[in-house]
Amino acid sequence: MATNNTATFQVNKRLLAAGAVLTGSGALLALVGTAIAGTALATAGRGWVQNLETPPSELATRALRQARAASQAASQAGADAWRSQAQ
Repeated sequence: MATNNTATFQVNKRLLAAGAVLTGSGALLALVGTAIAGTALATAGRGWVQNLETPPSELATRALRQARAASQAASQAGADAWRSQAQ
């Protein structure tokens, strides 16, 4: 004989709502904390850059100039070696 037991899944709606509220407020609090930390890091980074003796743009220009000179020297050396092998 088959009995038809239908168990129902019942959720305590007050606990579910409280969990959702706490999760939402925790996420909001984490977002605010992340924004504050990001602001602090950005401010510190700007102060650090301002205190450098040489501005980053000048350092980048110098590094690019050195890389171009090294590339030209290497190209010239390769071309010279190729020409000397061809003779």
